[in-house]
Amino acid sequence: MTPKPMNRRSFIRTSAVAGAATIAAPNIVRGHNLNSRLNIAMIGLGNRGQRNTGYFSAENIVALCEVDQLKLNLVSKFQPKARREADFRKLFDHEKEFDAVVISTPEHSHAFATLPALQLGKHVYCEKPLTYNIEEARVIRMAARNANVVTQMGTQNHANDNYRRVVELIESGAIGKVLEAHVWNSRAWGWHASEQAARDANDRYIVIDSPKETQPIPKSLDWDLWVGPAPETPFHHHYFEGPLWYRWWNFGNGTMSDLGSHWIDLPFWALKLDAPLTVEAKGPKPHPAMAPASMQATYEYGARGDLPPMKLTWYQGLDKPRIWKEQGIPQWASGHLFVGDKGMLLSDYKKHVLLPEDKFEGFKGPDPFIPRSPNGHHQDWVDACKGGAPTMCDFEYSGLLTEANHLGNVAYRAGKKINWDTKEMRVTNSRKAEQYVKREYRKGWRLS
Repeated sequence: MTPKPMNRRSFIRTSAVAGAATIAAPNIVRGHNLNSRLNIAMIGLGNRGQRNTGYFSAENIVALCEVDQLKLNLVSKFQPKARREADFRKLFDHEKEFDAVVISTPEHSHAFATLPALQLGKHVYCEKPLTYNIEEARVIRMAARNANVVTQMGTQNHANDNYRRVVELIESGAIGKVLEAHVWNSRAWGWHASEQAARDANDRYIVIDSPKETQPIPKSLDWDLWVGPAPETPFHHHYFEGPLWYRWWNFGNGTMSDLGSHWIDLPFWALKLDAPLTVEAKGPKPHPAMAPASMQATYEYGARGDLPPMKLTWYQGLDKPRIWKEQGIPQWASGHLFVGDKGMLLSDYKKHVLLPEDKFEGFKGPDPFIPRSPNGHHQDWVDACKGGAPTMCDFEYSGLLTEANHLGNVAYRAGKKINWDTKEMRVTNSRKAEQYVKREYRKGWRLS
């Protein structure tokens, strides 16, 4: 049976030092300490990969892997001694050269770069969402358990002081028992993006249908490697340019899995969520190739320990909660609303407020009890790899979060309310939905 995430979180909160000694023991054996440098292999050097190379530049970056020669050349200027590879599968032929891997490819390749690293006993930092689909998330979560290494999904806001304070307030009962939560993000990129959204965004991000023509493949790019396990697709810059790729079902899952990884993270953490019982989604008729700009998905969760059953609803693009539309709360463009039987809590990445404000005037809340992250999400992973405190967004936690987020799209694409059997990893009331839980890979690719 899958352990409850609540137990892991409670352990971290009450015994961070002891937890570090237990979880990081293999790394101490390897000889790491907080003053040593990790040997890191970087996989994926696009926009996010270049940033991550900067974040980890204080460590020893020994390998660079990227399918686009221009990007590889650019980063190599700053890491001239690092091994250069185009195919990350070949990188693992030199696994003795590195201790850890940072994965910043598009999401359709995440699991294929992550799994061999875990199997070889390497620490892994992987960008969100952890995987392309539910089956991959389950495979990676189980592999991480067996690997006994340090893992972290790139949800940087998990390290924010504000997120941690909100969790403390919810867990301590500041607004009582939470029976519903609402999460919304106003990004409106994808199928059926409104004209207003198109005017508000950078033009290159507005794509409203599948490309009708094939473009020449840039000489610097190994397009076949970039497509990887996804269905064979003729080259077009609308698929390749980041972050354009994440809107296409072949390569990503739209805003639901992308920004849902950041925004749903907070209620998932604070309310000790894991696998929903049912999911129902609403939005425009699904496009066969592109994720929607606007939609919503409602998750029903059962009781978790002493926490009551509750509903969580996700809104993206132009969709917003009714209380927001009726101006019953401040009109934040994106946010979380926790609705308890003693009040409400509204938050975003950086701030929060208890509502109604007059009721909570002078309220102080509990003393902080969740360890803070003074050096940030990336450094937390590095320190944990060297025997420091355990990470708080490891693949056990983030794997469950990723599965739940993907279920929102499964329900949306299936066009009906779905019942989810997490033990068997299947939708019990829709054969159509099953095709979105996992997929067949292109010839030459296998996740094993």
